[in-house]
Amino acid sequence: MAAVPADRPAPVAAALRLWHEFVRRRDMSELHTIVHPDAIFRSPMAFAPYQPAAALILVIGTVMTVFEDFEHQREFATGDGMSVVLEFSARIADKSLKGVDIIRFDADGKIVEFEVMVRPYLNLQMLGAEMTARIGDKLPAFKGKA
Repeated sequence: MAAVPADRPAPVAAALRLWHEFVRRRDMSELHTIVHPDAIFRSPMAFAPYQPAAALILVIGTVMTVFEDFEHQREFATGDGMSVVLEFSARIADKSLKGVDIIRFDADGKIVEFEVMVRPYLNLQMLGAEMTARIGDKLPAFKGKA
C-alpha cells in the first residue's frame, strides 16, 4: 500500500485509517461513521447511481460477505488528498477478480461518493448475480436519486 501523502487533510487520513481497519476486520458495522448522509454509490453493474448513505452501507456491507481473500494492492490519491483510488483483488468461489474503489471525501472526512469498477466481465456478472440474490429486492428504493 502506498504511503499516505503528507498533505492529506487529517479528517480524510483518519477516515481512510478506519476504512482499512474495517476491511482488515471484515466488519462494516461502523462504516456509517465515515459516510456522509447524502453519499452516492456507483455500482459496476448499474448506470444510475444509488443514494443516500444507506445504499452505500448496504452494498459495501454485503459485498464484504461475498468476497473471499479481499486485499488492497495499491492506493492512489489526488493532489489535494480528497479523493483516493484503492486497487483490490478478491475471489468469489473459484473466480478471481480485480477492481478499484474510487472514493471522494468531504472536508470532514466523510465519504460523499464511492464508485466501484471490477474486471473481468464474467466475474463481474457472477458478483452481480450474488449481490442480486442477497439484496436485489432492496436496491430499487435507492436507484437514480442522484
